Amino acid sequence: MTAELGHFALVAAFVLAAVQMSVPLWGAAKGDLGLMELARTTAIGQFLLIILSFAALVNAFVVSDFSVLNVVQNSHSTKPLLYKISGAWGNHEGSLLLWVLILALFGAMVAAFGRNLPPSLRARTLSVQAMIAFGFMAFMIFTSNPFDRSLPAPADGQGLNPLLQDPGLAFHPPFLYFGYVGLSIAFSFAVAALIEGKVDAAWACWVRPWTLAAWCGLTVGIGLGSWWAYYELGWGGFWFWDPVENASFIPWLCATALLHSAIVVEKRDALKSWTILLAIIAFSMSLLGTFLVRSGVLTSVHAFATDPERGVFILALLGVAIGGSLTLYAIRAPALQAGGLFQPISREGGLLLNNLFLSAAAGTVLLGTLYPLFLDVLDAGKVSVGPPYFNATFGPLMAPVLVAMVIGPFLSWKRADLGHALIRLWMALAAAAIAIALVLIYSGVKGVLPALGVGAAVWIIVGTLVEFADRIKLGRAPLGESVRRLRRQPRSAYGMTTAHIGVGLVVAGVLGATVFKTESIQVMRPGDTVVVAGYGFTLDRVEDIRGANYVAERAVFRLSSDGVEFAAVNAERRNYPVERQQTTEAGIHTTWFADLYAVVGEGDSRNGWTTRIYHNPLVPWIWLGTIVMAIGGAISLTDRRLRIGAPTTRRAKGAASNDGPVPAGAD
Repeated sequence: MTAELGHFALVAAFVLAAVQMSVPLWGAAKGDLGLMELARTTAIGQFLLIILSFAALVNAFVVSDFSVLNVVQNSHSTKPLLYKISGAWGNHEGSLLLWVLILALFGAMVAAFGRNLPPSLRARTLSVQAMIAFGFMAFMIFTSNPFDRSLPAPADGQGLNPLLQDPGLAFHPPFLYFGYVGLSIAFSFAVAALIEGKVDAAWACWVRPWTLAAWCGLTVGIGLGSWWAYYELGWGGFWFWDPVENASFIPWLCATALLHSAIVVEKRDALKSWTILLAIIAFSMSLLGTFLVRSGVLTSVHAFATDPERGVFILALLGVAIGGSLTLYAIRAPALQAGGLFQPISREGGLLLNNLFLSAAAGTVLLGTLYPLFLDVLDAGKVSVGPPYFNATFGPLMAPVLVAMVIGPFLSWKRADLGHALIRLWMALAAAAIAIALVLIYSGVKGVLPALGVGAAVWIIVGTLVEFADRIKLGRAPLGESVRRLRRQPRSAYGMTTAHIGVGLVVAGVLGATVFKTESIQVMRPGDTVVVAGYGFTLDRVEDIRGANYVAERAVFRLSSDGVEFAAVNAERRNYPVERQQTTEAGIHTTWFADLYAVVGEGDSRNGWTTRIYHNPLVPWIWLGTIVMAIGGAISLTDRRLRIGAPTTRRAKGAASNDGPVPAGAD
């Protein structure tokens, strides 16, 4: 009965979405406040109905209701409770319901907290949001119903993919979808603004907090996914440029560009047409990722195995959403006023440079992801575009972004002096130069690219700290005045500084994990020792263990340095009898400056076991930096100006004098 209740709530939400996407839009065109107000009540009602539907699905998984086909195919009575719950969204149908739930959540938040929005803009925004929800709910109801019955009910289920039975993958989809789907609000604001023909500073200020919230969720989701791939797949890496990984990374790049572009619209009334286009493209890339994961065109550990007929439905939905919005943009964008003028060397110029290279990087990743698919469709042969292509193209495109993100905050609006900004950054330049020299002298790594990468990380972290110190006049004014200026800084300034430091940590971690990694593969027997990067890995024993729903071989490695034992790690090779699949669990000891990483493969007591040993310098900084970036975004969200959604019209005093510049994203 609970499943029928969930299905009924989903159908009711579908009907409500049909009302929300049409009636308020008509009311906005006619100037009828009563009809426009209907957008708020229907958005909240739709959210409550989908919560009920989602709760019914989760309940079916928790109680192991095997009369529901979805539970049969993705659960088992012996699964731990956490994975019974996460199994609700660890499949095609359930993940779509989670997708729509988050979509409705953002619509309800705009309805509840967007009272300061002009009624017509709010009504149109919520109507566009409902159009997206209507399309996805139609997809679920007619092709992917999560409440289909399996009668007669089997005695037990088929279980969940063992790769998904992990804490990282349990929480990865909700965060990732929060980012994916959260970009729909920026899209809806953009389409609503095009319908109204008005884009101004107020619009930019309203769209920024929603985009920032989605960006934070997407950042955490991508970080959790890479962390899972690092310790669960047992290959010693964290990112393989897998097409489904790219499908989440491309919207993140577009959302980052959108956040910075919206600042220019808010502060200088410039780049309006470009910002609208970015809002459309960012969500369009999210829809493209949804298509890639569910269409059956990709084979990936991240993809849902579904039939191509469902992919045709999503492709049609993709064409309507992207094609319709871009057509509207082509018609209405030329009428948008150009806004304020600025010189190339200026705060606006720095943010525009940031946008151009971020967009080019997103385009490069998109091309590398789709090119093999295009060739396959044209029957022109099969090719594989892997890490060599992405490493050769993505890095050089991001290098100017890393340079500009430090210099930009020192530039004033409209016109600036680049030389003066570099002089004020002498400490960051010196620190980066010293780091480059030390790497070249002591690391033994040939070539300048690794050294330049380390220099870039130091440049970002030190330059960001120098900017914040300059903002409060640390060392240039009495300490009491600096403390007072510190207290008066807006929270968005703290958030920007924190997020940029996080970027520097991620850059350092990526360099350490890719360039300076040490690897050793061999066959080991109990008592054997392998030395990697000065650390001894001794295989102590291999034992059989039994988990809640698996059996495993566990290899115990004892770690030592200079002959002194200091830790032990357990690496496992698990077998899941119900699913008939195996997984690898890496044994990892972290010092926060490096990971000591061990994996056990096939073998026996007579011939030994295949083992892989890694020393990964700085790799923990990748996830530390990701967390710091998300915290920075969350801090910015608490800024009163973003929460109220009212545009700031005053010019920052420091921007005119260059004594305390207002950084990108801080005001």
